[in-house]
Amino acid sequence: MMTWMIFGLGTLVLATSCSEESLPEAGSQPDLNPPEAKFVANQSDTDWLLYEMQNLSSESTDYAWDLGDGTVVVKDDNTSVFHTYAAEGEYTVTLKASDKLLQESVSSQVILVEEPPAPPAILPNILESSFEDNSLPDGTGDGRDSWRTDLGGVIQITSSPVYQGSQAAKFPSAGDRVGYQELQVSPNTDYIITYYYTMKEEAGGNMTVTVLNKSISDFSEVADATLVEHIGMDNTDSDTYVRVSLPFNTGLTGTIAILMTNAGVESRVDAFSIELVAPTP
Repeated sequence: MMTWMIFGLGTLVLATSCSEESLPEAGSQPDLNPPEAKFVANQSDTDWLLYEMQNLSSESTDYAWDLGDGTVVVKDDNTSVFHTYAAEGEYTVTLKASDKLLQESVSSQVILVEEPPAPPAILPNILESSFEDNSLPDGTGDGRDSWRTDLGGVIQITSSPVYQGSQAAKFPSAGDRVGYQELQVSPNTDYIITYYYTMKEEAGGNMTVTVLNKSISDFSEVADATLVEHIGMDNTDSDTYVRVSLPFNTGLTGTIAILMTNAGVESRVDAFSIELVAPTP
């Protein structure tokens, strides 16, 4: 803005270089607490493609998120943003935090979206697997404590014949004794359970071991829960144990159960073991 003033024969020029737009408003003050944009990205424990963008900004009221894959989220509060990415990759996430004085702060970071490595598969411990006294981890047990169940009478223990150690499980011909033990396993994992059995030299009976995909409380549940089963009928020699291997995949379950029953003939079982099957390259 220029101002001209004329006095007699001379000319006095008064000038200012300030424009109206550059003048501060009356009573205005500088932003003493400008915004600071800050956040952390947390990968979900249950879905590796899902991330929580936790907003840790201060002195700000409005937030604009660029999640790096074309997704933009605008919020007027500092709550977290949850976002599921479509695929693995590197994504630059940017947060712009601003206040009502139109001051802004920007924070960016690159996040790597990738599937975490699978945890090692569980290799369970079959307790009292050879039915020996004092073989529990704490040094106690009568060889059958871990196999007790309300599904039937407790299994008996025999010292002859045995396959391993000094004792084996015995099932009288009445078929009223049941062995049962639950194990924690990894889902979608291949295992092999191995055991040994023998039977009296009588026709018509069996010694059955079933691997179930869940815990049961009644025999009516066995059919639907069976992963694999072996019905042993080899009665060639009552003193010679027969080896049985039962391969299976756990599917969706994290709990399996071993069920032992017999019918019609006195039988013995010994030396349970379980191993992981290495995946095919």
